[in-house]
Amino acid sequence: MITGADYAHIVDNALAEDLDDAGDITSLSVIPAESRSTAEFVAREAGVIAGLPVAAYVFARVNDQVEVNAIEEGSRVGSRDVIAIVAGPSRSILTGERTALNLLARMSGVATATARFVDAVEGTETRITDTRKTLPGLRVLDKYAVTVGGGVNHRMGLYDEVMIKDNHIVAAGDLDAAVAKAREKLGPKMRIVVEVERLEQLADALETTADRVLLDNMDLETLRRAVAMVDGRIETEASGGVTLETVRSIAETGVDFISVGAITHSAPQLDIALDFV
Repeated sequence: MITGADYAHIVDNALAEDLDDAGDITSLSVIPAESRSTAEFVAREAGVIAGLPVAAYVFARVNDQVEVNAIEEGSRVGSRDVIAIVAGPSRSILTGERTALNLLARMSGVATATARFVDAVEGTETRITDTRKTLPGLRVLDKYAVTVGGGVNHRMGLYDEVMIKDNHIVAAGDLDAAVAKAREKLGPKMRIVVEVERLEQLADALETTADRVLLDNMDLETLRRAVAMVDGRIETEASGGVTLETVRSIAETGVDFISVGAITHSAPQLDIALDFV
């Protein structure tokens, strides 16, 4: 779960972008100051809802007199389902409307995309995980939405987990040297993931102290052989070009994780509207 401390700066920046110094000149000039209204967030398509606390925080930053009563975070909704009811000063509701919708729709889109992949591998022991292919500045929201959709988070950034890829190996000299240097520098508790593209590289990786091996762009037969080679000694993760059509077959090779960049970098926003009633 995330808290206001995690996204306060995102909301404040978004509101500043929308309001600048003049504020909502349309609402200020058209709507009487004393006007009060009730509005509903309504889903216009089926999906998984994520970001309700963030949307509520938007209105709180605009005016703490705005009240938001919402359904449970992570709920699966159908078209025309009411997601939340917003009540308070009309100007303030209109001022916060677009920022709240932008964040809620994006986060719900990510959660919905994730849930589709999670549903596709149901019955296996494979978990769906994200990548760093997130919208710059919104990573904390993207990755939170992944968890709402039933996925798990990979590293948050370059700072909290070691991932050794081909360029790191070339620069370090070889795979064993790269892992050894990371382990020596960062200690035994730091997670180290090694990316491999061939079974020969996997054999080398299994001789290191890596915690997980990322099996990049391998076909199904090679993935099955890789999982057999690992034999439970470390975690396995399949990556590269994963789609809803292929994810089930990949999961059935026995990998522990499948990373899917598309759940964040290509997830369409969920169609949500705010209607005054």
